[in-house]
Order: sequence, then structure tokens, then C-alpha cells
Amino acid sequence: MTRMNTAYLQQSKTASWESPCTGNSDSTVIVGNQSLTIDDVVSVARYGTQMSLTDNPEILQGVQASCDYISNAVEKAQPIYGVTSGFGGMAHVVISREQAADLQTNLIWFLKSGAGKKLPLEDVRAAMLLRANSHLYGASGIRLELIQRIETFLNAGVTPHVYEFGSIGASGDLVPLSYITGALIGLDPSFTVDFNGQEMDAPTALSRLGLPQLQLLPKEGLAMMNGTSVMTGIAANCVYDARVLLALAMGVHALAIQGLKGTNQSFHPFIHKRKPHPGQLWAADQMTSLLTGSYLSRDELDGKHEYRDQELIQDRYSLRCLPQYIGPIFDGVWQIARQVEVEINSVTDNPLIDASNQASYHGGNFLGQYVGMAMDHLRYYIGLLAKHLDVQIALLVSPEFNNGLPPSLVGNQERKVNMGLKGLQISGNSIMPLLTFYGNSLADRFPTHAEQFNQNINSQGYISASLARRSVDIFQQYMAIALMFGVQAVDLRTYATTGHYDARTCLSPATLPLYTAVRKVVGKPPRSDRSYIWNDNEQSLDEHIARISADIASGGLIVQAVNDILSSLK
Repeated sequence: MTRMNTAYLQQSKTASWESPCTGNSDSTVIVGNQSLTIDDVVSVARYGTQMSLTDNPEILQGVQASCDYISNAVEKAQPIYGVTSGFGGMAHVVISREQAADLQTNLIWFLKSGAGKKLPLEDVRAAMLLRANSHLYGASGIRLELIQRIETFLNAGVTPHVYEFGSIGASGDLVPLSYITGALIGLDPSFTVDFNGQEMDAPTALSRLGLPQLQLLPKEGLAMMNGTSVMTGIAANCVYDARVLLALAMGVHALAIQGLKGTNQSFHPFIHKRKPHPGQLWAADQMTSLLTGSYLSRDELDGKHEYRDQELIQDRYSLRCLPQYIGPIFDGVWQIARQVEVEINSVTDNPLIDASNQASYHGGNFLGQYVGMAMDHLRYYIGLLAKHLDVQIALLVSPEFNNGLPPSLVGNQERKVNMGLKGLQISGNSIMPLLTFYGNSLADRFPTHAEQFNQNINSQGYISASLARRSVDIFQQYMAIALMFGVQAVDLRTYATTGHYDARTCLSPATLPLYTAVRKVVGKPPRSDRSYIWNDNEQSLDEHIARISADIASGGLIVQAVNDILSSLK
């Protein structure tokens, strides 16, 4: 094999922090030649980039060699778990050569027990890509034809329906992967797919693709269903989105500091070189760059302190301690990305076949503990980011602390019935506690009695990843609210500074694209005679939240506006 995780680990820091993929349909993700990145996964799963299996003969021969090993083992009635034996707590049951193929098909049937809503298609597509990648290591005993089916399905836009509940992350994602496997082979009409937006049964989908139904061979069902691919696919999508949200959070903080007329002095390299955590250094450097050239914030990088009549000589903690607060989040998300990419490029079924030495090994690579703990931590970091933004919003709306801005950031103060962004803050306050609640761990809360006490520890990685997806979705809503506060605040600070409301004339060059993108997405171009929110009754704030959050989720204008920050996340 030419792919090695050791080489991947040396490159993973850079690979983990590339800018968001653009979904360029002209590119192709090659699976098998080298390690996949999170961006590779998202480009195929979310943006429809075509994927292609490697044509490297060494890798393809390795796949065939593992199949040959299984075939010979069955012929000789050699004891191999899940091939010539039953499963789990019934592994003592001897399976004959004549029953070996039926065992694999029956595995799909008894695992077809999912519950709840359907998983997002992008998460299922990510899982399929990772299953193909895992099998190309030649340690799984699965035919190339079945791996090629994954390629055909992905490139044709055919995605099996998978349910949100059913995996405890112990023997991997058994139940979710049973739905993918059943659809790939067209086992029964009860397995359904999304065929480019149209729901149909799997046999019909195969017919449209010109593919026959398949009978699984010994080991193939276990190879397909015994692994961490679904939880890891969800995790990859979540890490990708978390990077975007971290970059946006930095942009919102920069808007808030300008709105509050804060200082850049707290981000001076002199301070942070004396506490040189990587994330802290990154956050301080980013904030210095984001505020450079602003006419709204105080430029005090020379170490001098501007006299502030009846005001604090230094900013409050949420501004001044920003690098020390964001830094650990940066470091943590980088570590999570690294762990997820290792899992992406791993073989996670059991047993594993060493065809070169004619041996098989019973192990536990299917346990999703790395994913479970990583997603627990990711949700925790998302909660911390939301809590920090919530404090900034509280400063912005309070006349006691916002350095002269109107209460609740009211735009037209001549209209006495205007209450400004009171309702918007309440909406934000309803979301932030939920995000911090989702930051609680799940990987330590497992039952120990699953499957006749065979799966007596489990990771809950699948549900932890699903909760992370929920946290990301909610945080996108909260980020929309935070951006609305940031835009309104800099408009009002511009008026206090210049006598007009067009913040484009005063914002730092690095935050101007974000401000402009939000304005464009909500359909309210800047004006010199009024702020973003002027009269309460002139817009529906819920519609603005929906537009902004949808733009963030789709990687639109607002995400593109922070590409410079994203490119620095490495």
C-alpha cells in the first residue's frame, strides 16, 4: 500500500485548515491514492464533486487479495469471526460454508432497525465516501465491484435513506450502514434512496443505473456495516462548518469592538509572545489585522493610553481577554480536525485481513471513541463561542457600557415607539443556553449491556456527532443574530463619529467585506441617512435571521467575506 497514516499526520495540520471548497464540478476527488481531507469529504458530500476510485494496480490487487483470503478460509472452514461464526455474543455458533453468504444478507435484515428522522443526505454521502476509502486499504475482504457501486451512487446523486437513531458507536455504525448496504445491493424495495431529489426504492434505482441486484459474499456484509464511517462523515461536515463559524465569530468580534470604540492594544504581540499558546497568538494576530485601519476603534498599539474622561482606561474582559478566550478554542478545533482526518483515513471494520501474511486479526477499530469525544468537545467549544458573543451583544445594547450608543441600538430615536433590537437580543438569549447545554459530554454515558454484553463499552460517537450537527445548525442561527447586532452597532458608531450612518467610510478594510455581505444578503444597502435597522416596523427581523443563516449554511457571500480568516486557520 502506498498510503500511510504516518505521512498523513505530518501533513494534517495544513490539510485540516484549508479554505472552504467551492464545489467546483470540474475537479475530481481521487480515492485511494492519498489521504482524504475534511475538505475533500465536504466537496463530494455537500457540493457534488465527482469522486473516482484509484487505478493504482498495487491497491486494487490488495483489495482482491483480501477477497481471495476470505474465499479460501471459507473453503477450508477456518474459524474467522463473522465469516464462519455468528456475531457478537453468538460468535460461538459455527457457520457452514453453505450458510456463509446467507449470514451476510441476514446481517442486513436484523440490523434494519433504525428510528427517528432521516439523516441529511450530505452526511450519508460523506459516510459512503469514507466506506470506499476504508475498503481500498485491502484489509476488509470485500469485492472491488461493491466499492465501485459506492462510486456510481455518489457520482449519480443516489443517496440511501438512513435514520438518525440506531448506532451506539460500538461495532461502528451497524444499523445506519445496514441501510446503505441494503440500498447498494438492491436487497429489497423497503430500502429507499434519494435519486437526485426523487424518492424511490433501491431496486428501481439500480435498474435506472443499469446495475443488477447483488448477492453478498462471505465477510462483505460485515465489512460494509462494521465501521465508523457514518459518525465520521457527520463529524467531517461538522468540523468544516465549525471552522467557518469560528472565522465568522472573529469577524463579529471585530465589528463589536469597533461598535464599542474599543482598543487594539490588548492584541499587541508584546503581550502574547509572553504567553505563546498557538491559538492565543493566532487570535491576537487576527484581531490586530481585523482592526487595522479602522476609524471606529482606538489605535493604541504604540503602548500609549488615550485618556478616557470618566471611562475605564482599559476595555472590559470580553474585549481585552479575547485572545486568551478564543485561543483554546482554536487549539481544540485544530486537534479535533486532526483526529477526524485520521479516522477518515482508517480501516474500521473487523476482522482485518493481512493477505500478504495470510492472517486475520480480531480487533476493535470500529469503536468510535475518538469521534465521540471529539464531537463532545466540538459542541463544548461551540457553546463557548456563543457565550462570548452573547456577552458582546449585552455590552452593545447597554448604555451603561456601550460608550454612547443608543439603548438596545435603537436607530431612529426620534420615533419614540422604536425599541430597537430588544426582541433580537431575547431571541439570541433563547439560543445561547441551549448551545452551552449541548456542550455536555455524551461519550461517558453509555449502557453496558448491549448485544449480550459483547458491546459492553461503546462510544456513542454517532449520536455525539448528530448532536454536533444540531449544534452547528443552531449556531448558524445565532451567528445571524450576532452579525445583525454587529452591523447595527458600527452604523451607529459611525454616526457618533462622523454624523452619518454609512459605516463603509469608517470600518477597517478587513471587516468591510463582512459588513457589505450581510447588507447584501438582507437586501438593505448602506445609507448615509439611516442605520441598518431604523424604524422597528420597516422590516421583519426573523426574515433577516433566516436569510443570513441560510447564506452561512450554503457557504455564500457571508462565508466568502471571511475567507482571509479561514485561510489563516492552520
